[in-house]
Amino acid sequence: MQIRLGYEIIYDCAGPTPMLLVLNVHPSREGDLLSPDRIVFDPPMQPIRYRDMFGNTCHRILAPEGRLKISNAFLVQDPGEADEQAPEAEQVPIDRLPPDTLVYLLGSRYCETDRLSDTAWSLFGHMRGGWARVQAICGYVHDRITFGYEYARPTKTAWDAYMERQGVCRDFAHLAITLCRCMNIPARYCTGYLGDIGVPAADAPMDFSGWFDAYLGGRWYTFDARHNTPRIGRILMARGRDATDVAITTTFGSCTLAGFKVITEEVPAQVGGKVG
Repeated sequence: MQIRLGYEIIYDCAGPTPMLLVLNVHPSREGDLLSPDRIVFDPPMQPIRYRDMFGNTCHRILAPEGRLKISNAFLVQDPGEADEQAPEAEQVPIDRLPPDTLVYLLGSRYCETDRLSDTAWSLFGHMRGGWARVQAICGYVHDRITFGYEYARPTKTAWDAYMERQGVCRDFAHLAITLCRCMNIPARYCTGYLGDIGVPAADAPMDFSGWFDAYLGGRWYTFDARHNTPRIGRILMARGRDATDVAITTTFGSCTLAGFKVITEEVPAQVGGKVG
């Protein structure tokens, strides 16, 4: 299938403002692009492109004083398959984990393993490690947290989400990641596009989505505690320890978000098998 993706983000800046942007698809999906994934700036500017320590594609800019519009629109090819399931995947003992996975066992800005360790072991310590344990964590988080955009705030951590029992997709992911790490399962935060493909359309504005990967059986698998069911059309943008590492924009100065729109939709097939 083909998926149309894009966004329009508008900032009002009180003065020249340095920004870091994580707004492109992940390098692992660049081969699926059917049109350029090119950020457009109004007023025009020349961003500096780089790869961060997690392998994500990033840009840095100096936003001018006044209004800045950041936008993009492109097509990507997707196999149309739901998230892979591997119930037989086993938990890898810590002494056998690859070195690059170890950072995803540690606490981070939004994932306070120290505050939730006892809770995690009391809930999931009796279970067989591996896929069943991660899936049980997803089920627990899915049932514990009530989703609502009105519950979002930039300072909310996994502990806050656990205590308040409310949040948005990133809060579901942060709590599940934290519980996995407490159980010695490497888990990393993911952000990207996830449209209403193969499911009833939600009566809410489209947004970027947050989910997580868990390392089992020698590789990474996708999990989503908010939806708690395999989904179609997940387009990865970035991975990191938590939302700090993959924020779509990080600003270093006084600016106000004046507009925000995200597009992610399947391109309908036309007569004769052609796709528009």
